Amino acid sequence: MMNPSRKRRLFRIVVPAFPAFNIYSHIAKQTTALGPVCVATAVNKMAAWDVEVIDENNLGRFGPRGQDCGADHEYLQKIRPADVVGFYGGLTSTIPRLYQLARFYKNQGITTIAGGQHFAEDNIAEALSGSIDYIVIGEGEETIRELLDAFETNNDVSKIAGIAYLKNGNIVITAKRQRLTDFDKLPLPDFSLVRYAKLKIYPVERIRGCGMNCEFCTVKDKPRFAEPQRLLDHIALLVETRNARHFFIVDDLFGQQRDETIRFCNMLADYEKTIGRRLGITVQIRLDKARDSELLSAMRRAGITNVAIGFESPIEQELKAMNKHVNAADMQSLARIYHKFGFLVHGMFIFGYPLQENVKFEMSAEQRVKIYRDFIKKAKIDTVQVLLTCPLPGTELRERLKKQNRIFPLRDIGWEYYDGNFPLFVPDEPLTPEEMQNSARKIMGRFYRLKDMFLIAMNIFSFPAIIFFVHNFKAGWKRWYRLWRNHLVRFGGWMIIRRWNSQFGKNKFLQKLKNAKEHLVTVQ
Repeated sequence: MMNPSRKRRLFRIVVPAFPAFNIYSHIAKQTTALGPVCVATAVNKMAAWDVEVIDENNLGRFGPRGQDCGADHEYLQKIRPADVVGFYGGLTSTIPRLYQLARFYKNQGITTIAGGQHFAEDNIAEALSGSIDYIVIGEGEETIRELLDAFETNNDVSKIAGIAYLKNGNIVITAKRQRLTDFDKLPLPDFSLVRYAKLKIYPVERIRGCGMNCEFCTVKDKPRFAEPQRLLDHIALLVETRNARHFFIVDDLFGQQRDETIRFCNMLADYEKTIGRRLGITVQIRLDKARDSELLSAMRRAGITNVAIGFESPIEQELKAMNKHVNAADMQSLARIYHKFGFLVHGMFIFGYPLQENVKFEMSAEQRVKIYRDFIKKAKIDTVQVLLTCPLPGTELRERLKKQNRIFPLRDIGWEYYDGNFPLFVPDEPLTPEEMQNSARKIMGRFYRLKDMFLIAMNIFSFPAIIFFVHNFKAGWKRWYRLWRNHLVRFGGWMIIRRWNSQFGKNKFLQKLKNAKEHLVTVQ
């Protein structure tokens, strides 16, 4: 409901807080989600609307904090009353918090909108039966502008493509909205719209979509590309107006458009040379791009230092079940190529992936842990992230497990546990849910260790040894820095895991897991 006495309206976008401390909590305090910023920037161009983004995971120094978690929305409404509030549902584990906040605003008569990957078709009814007035399906830049315009002019929303809402108690889903292809008509994302946040790592993009069709992933649409100049313009704008130094290119797979990617890298290298500054850039990339030495060389010239690679699993049978187009036997050698080129490799793994019903394969938890540890060591991976298989809404994996009646009921294990740290379904024999969770923790616990704290000091004292690389001082520096940096990060990882384990011991998940297994047996 709009306030007719105000000439300008406020649209607030909220990125809900994580339900508890997890492995993403530390990095979340240095960055934000790109999607809400893109939507906010589009709305900011509207004549009658002001807009702000509140990222509850990054409230900086001055952000008003609530008693339990996240922001103090009662205070926000007091100092800057919002007319419409949108919620980012890109992370399923934050959905309970999203609904909690939606109820708060709805009780004040404020229109609520939600969008994001969580709101697959099965979850639309769930959202609309709560405190969400409108669901945005797909990309939101154009849809939100049309919705806000309709609210202001009291026009019929049924002609707006890509939304869902209730009418006379029935769910209405409008025509499907076409995916954006002309990105140049969109303004460059404006991070100044994110209130309070302290940003060190800026998310940027050039490519939306991914054509790899992995079973566990929600991103299925054909890749759509912006011009390399647009991405360079955005990075340059952030460098020159916000003194930005660190960037994460959020494209699902960097290098999908090979020639244009190389062109972008060359343009970025020229820009860095012009301004006399080396930027720190992280990308997500396919493992098999290691075979393209021209691409890797261009990436290094552009200052790309970190590559995040979805290895997923070193077990061949699991890779086939995921629809991953890579051979387990080649993964170690390909990973070492990235290492040889000087990239810091962050390896992402999924533990305990369920195989197809007709596949005969059994492996104990102990054997799996050993295979993972051996692979990580031999592949020379600098940092690792081992998560449990998460059957996210809208994925083929979730549909498969639902048909097999293997997913634990939401009444026992709710959406807040869908962050990759908890067992959510009955695993393949002989694994148990408890073994699956403990195994992932063992792999991470062996990699991130307390003794790295002492190795940091040893590396510092070994710094003078660089002078022995007089024939190639640069190579000596890179070798020393890599060891020092990895020990520092791994000690930090040890502290994060230690804190997570402490909080896990205080919650009631194991009892919920016991109830979930009993209820699943009852249904069967």
